[in-house]
Amino acid sequence: MKVARISLFAALLALTASLTYAQPAVEVRVQNLLDQMTLEEKVGQMTQITLEVVSVGEGPGIREPLMLDRKKLREIILDRGVGALFNVGTHAHSLESWNEIISEIQDVAREGRLKIPVLYGIDAIHGATYTRGATLFPQSVGMASTWNPDLLRLTSEITAVEVRASGIPWNFNPVLDSGRQPLWPRLWETFGEDALLTTAMGVAYVKGQEGDANDISAPDRVACCLKHYIGYGHPVSGKDRTPAWIPDHYLRQYILPPYIAAVAAGAHTVMVNSGDINGIPVHSNRYLLTDLLRGELGFKGLIDSDYADIAKLYQNHRVAADNKDAVRMAVMAGIDMVMVPADFSFTDDLLALVREGKVPMSRIDEACGRILKLKYQLGLFDNPYPDKSLKARFATPEAAVINLRAAQESLVLLKNEGGILPLKKSAKILVTGPTANRLSVLNGGWTYTWQGNREDLLPKDKLTILKAIAAEAGANRVSFSLGSTYDSEADIAAAVKAAKKADVVVACLGEEPYCETPGNIGDLTLPQSQLDLVLALQKSGKPVVVVLLQGRPRIIRPIVDGARAILLAWLPGMEGGRAIADVLFGDANPSGRLPVTYPRSPNDLVLYDHLWTENTGGTNRFNPQWPFGFGLSYTTFTYSDLKLDKSSAARGEVITASVTVTNTGQVAGLETIQLYLSDLVASIAPPNKRLKGFRKIELAPGESKTVSFTLSGEEMSFIGLDGKPVIEPGEFRVTVADLSSNFTLN
Repeated sequence: MKVARISLFAALLALTASLTYAQPAVEVRVQNLLDQMTLEEKVGQMTQITLEVVSVGEGPGIREPLMLDRKKLREIILDRGVGALFNVGTHAHSLESWNEIISEIQDVAREGRLKIPVLYGIDAIHGATYTRGATLFPQSVGMASTWNPDLLRLTSEITAVEVRASGIPWNFNPVLDSGRQPLWPRLWETFGEDALLTTAMGVAYVKGQEGDANDISAPDRVACCLKHYIGYGHPVSGKDRTPAWIPDHYLRQYILPPYIAAVAAGAHTVMVNSGDINGIPVHSNRYLLTDLLRGELGFKGLIDSDYADIAKLYQNHRVAADNKDAVRMAVMAGIDMVMVPADFSFTDDLLALVREGKVPMSRIDEACGRILKLKYQLGLFDNPYPDKSLKARFATPEAAVINLRAAQESLVLLKNEGGILPLKKSAKILVTGPTANRLSVLNGGWTYTWQGNREDLLPKDKLTILKAIAAEAGANRVSFSLGSTYDSEADIAAAVKAAKKADVVVACLGEEPYCETPGNIGDLTLPQSQLDLVLALQKSGKPVVVVLLQGRPRIIRPIVDGARAILLAWLPGMEGGRAIADVLFGDANPSGRLPVTYPRSPNDLVLYDHLWTENTGGTNRFNPQWPFGFGLSYTTFTYSDLKLDKSSAARGEVITASVTVTNTGQVAGLETIQLYLSDLVASIAPPNKRLKGFRKIELAPGESKTVSFTLSGEEMSFIGLDGKPVIEPGEFRVTVADLSSNFTLN
């Protein structure tokens, strides 16, 4: 078979190559500063220390409210020349406290010989999560469920304003890891399992943070950080920070595209995967960090390590003999800045390596130059202090409206038997389950604390699901019985007794908040105590509506058939309680669609874009509980008239596909049109289908709209074994909803 190659990402790479991260004047300023710096000062700039190190108190004994230890601060900035700080201490600070902290840090920096400002970074994962009172949106998996990049951009813009109002110019987000391992505890930080959806959402987030022109010196913009480059979300075991085995062509096909697009969109920084790929830790992988990221993708910004991951090269991965060897490997692989996070072993060892000639001075100048450039780009040399005028744009009513809309659109209705939903506000409702009356489960990790489980810290004016339902239906019509905790029975008998007095039961299930490694599990099945609660309630004879609050698709097979309705809420943020009540009572029409495949069984974790051999019939049958892209509405949509503008095309020609969508129900609704393409025969076994286009539209009852998509050579290509895009002649199938049409590529 004759194979023709095309440049799959030519346009993106051309855009990357044309981006200029700094004006020539900035480059000159950076070089002038480098010429004045000592080796110690340059290596200090490459060092990133956690806030706890310069706080009053030690470890768990950090003073609250947090106070900086001025002596420690002067030691690390003036004596050690530390270039960056990060983290939050024990829990979120007020806007005013952050302003004081950042100002005090920069005051000390200005005492230095060269007056180099300190770069401060934070994990603002779903809003300004470490600033009290900030607008906290649905977590990323929920935002992906909206299938609405424009809405995500709005939330990202608000986050940028509120992070910068805190005085912090650098956000460790977005997570562009592909969530292709449902066990992985960080799946909720991703935009799901598909490369195209993740790419669209990732680019929207970058533009929301940095703006169209990537002018991060603007007072309401921040530098974003793409993470975790690369392959972090694909561990074989599903456990955090564990090995992945990813062939190069698979990595380029399914995992790399979001990074290509986000680099092309101008993102200024990248954070590195804590795990290893094919036996090589990414923090020491020069091919991935330098040859691929900088060489092929044209990335010109700062590469940051993740937390303590240089030391782990010898402590955990065992590829380095000691810390000094680990530092050499990481810096020579391409790491520019290191989250130490709490000592100066990195600094001391790197200084020794340079003096011994094992790390060239050119590599130090390169890394330090990128750090200084970022500080100039952020405007920190001109004014490193918080802009207090941004307080007027912090947590505004307008932001809350957008947050509520985002939460509403993130909810995925998975089942609605007999039209039990929307509920009647006149009904007597029992609310039960471990997630019914907690704000923490609406938000998950990275919320005021790392694990997100401090209920006592969360704002009292926000509504839990229980309180939101009571506000809608009236407290006199709503009762509560816990029934079950997250993993043990509370009093199921009492819940069943209460159910018999109600017209309908809303059972709120899910996961206790977690983040990273503490969230590791060995079984996706929801804890038995929660399943037992619902099974007992179903036997009461009263209709049971299940609401799921969780960061990954927990298996609920035993209760699916008996549930009258199932609403997947993910982690919908601070307005999540209101949004859930709005959907339950019909004040909002659900429009969320799954960004992941929802499995039916613990050991049947097959993704939507599986190979044909995984669905050949019999025991080799693709049989998820709900497929990728699935979601119900309170109205109905009919698809018709799928047309291709040509039945055959030459390589280089574009195929245009159009389809008509009609709202055939009684209420207005949002529908996401999804176009899939199947390469029916290829030299490498092709996936059964892949998402190649989507669009979200609103339709009034009876309204029809025709939507068009274009399919170019990029959409028809795949990555060959040599890592390059390939397009082959043959037959392709276009699928939209239950319609399909074929074309031939000559």
